[in-house]
Amino acid sequence: MNITISEVANLPSRFGDFKVKAFKEGNKEHLVVYTEATSEVPVVRVHSECLTGDAIGSLKCDCRDQLEYALTLAAQTNGMVIYLRQEGRNIGLLNKINAYALQDKGYNTVEANHQLGFGADERTYEIVTFILHHFGIHKIKLLTNNPDKIKSISDIEIVERLPIIMKSNIHNEDYIAVKKDEMGHLF
Repeated sequence: MNITISEVANLPSRFGDFKVKAFKEGNKEHLVVYTEATSEVPVVRVHSECLTGDAIGSLKCDCRDQLEYALTLAAQTNGMVIYLRQEGRNIGLLNKINAYALQDKGYNTVEANHQLGFGADERTYEIVTFILHHFGIHKIKLLTNNPDKIKSISDIEIVERLPIIMKSNIHNEDYIAVKKDEMGHLF
């Protein structure tokens, strides 16, 4: 794995005062947001980029709510958020918008990805183990509902899985149901 690592910088935010460090993996630049006194067994959220949710506040998903919850919890518990640049479950922004258009026609999120020639979820998490080892972290409390994240994090002891359940709305009820019923997310 050829990874370039940035310096550490301060990032005061509305969620708390953090440190940030970037990890460049090929053409993807991931961000780690953490507190200066990261806990010995930190709460860690592995969050994949969602421009429409995280930045624009889309109601079609629960991504922004999960990110904001994770940042608040990280500030309170000396935890960490690993922000992976894997837009649209790693199909990219253009394909994600095409998937949205298919969803507007009645396909669910998994069916839309399949119509575009992708798997239900194209994300990978190898970089997570590298990042955690970089910080000298060998045990975590993982904030996730996604069983694929749990399975893919190797050489790190997951002491506890913490659920991250956000309130649904009329625009994302079906999306959340598909994550649970078809993708095996743990709610």
